[in-house]
Amino acid sequence: MNYNFRNSPVIDQVGIEERVARFNTRSIKKQSKLQGLHLALNMIDLTTLEGKDTEGKVKQMCTKAMHLSNDIKDLPSVAAVCVYPNYVKIAKQTLKGSKVKVASVATAFPSGNSTLEIKITDTKFAVENGADEIDMVISRGEFLKGNYNFVFDEIAAIKQACGKARLKVILETGELSTLDNVRRASDLAISAGADFIKTSTGKIQPAATMPVTLVMLEAIKDHYLKTNIMIGMKPAGGISTAKSALQYLVMLYETLGPKWMSNEWFRFGASSLANDILLQLGKEQKGVYYSKDYISID
Repeated sequence: MNYNFRNSPVIDQVGIEERVARFNTRSIKKQSKLQGLHLALNMIDLTTLEGKDTEGKVKQMCTKAMHLSNDIKDLPSVAAVCVYPNYVKIAKQTLKGSKVKVASVATAFPSGNSTLEIKITDTKFAVENGADEIDMVISRGEFLKGNYNFVFDEIAAIKQACGKARLKVILETGELSTLDNVRRASDLAISAGADFIKTSTGKIQPAATMPVTLVMLEAIKDHYLKTNIMIGMKPAGGISTAKSALQYLVMLYETLGPKWMSNEWFRFGASSLANDILLQLGKEQKGVYYSKDYISID
């Protein structure tokens, strides 16, 4: 594929930052706040992607994904759990009968530095073991060299390897340096077949930021206006408070509208966010804050 990067617009950084500043001043109260917190909770992908992961840790996370709290009433489950490919099968078994999906990182996560053959094998292994979603990383080195066709073809090949599984393409925006690069990478990933575009692996700082997310939302909006095809969005890493999650949801609603206000089209990659939302919901129901000691880390 001969990808034409010149189709991507130049980003007005000052304009983006001014819009984000307005989102950060919004205050959501009472019933709207409760609805927003429940929605945000239902959009979270709980994640464990560490070298010290074990089957026991994955099972514990999956149990939490289905049953976030015994004390707070009427809670939704989270959207998905995200694990390495070798833990997909145990996650799928633990979540059997629930609505929680299993996502798996692939393609030499988090660096992306490997051969296409290995990346495809990695992806197919995860899908064959039951992954509903694949979170792939782009080859940032090739992108930054201007080798856009290489990155496009790689994404397209992984999309084909996914079969029926949905593909989230991680841009690792903290390594892309500029908002112009973020927009270009977003357009490229969407054109190559991404079902979702995702900011970060969570392993690089900065991870998700509101300006970067807004640029990516604008890319999704422009694609939808041209094609009537919806693409999902996942900011990941660095979103740890209920207040910031609500600000992201305001930005999502005002940029893309009500069609995107579900976990089918928007996710938070932020495991610690779930705990802060639970603390806030506990305060609303009980009148006092729970201690963090009463909420499991994973």
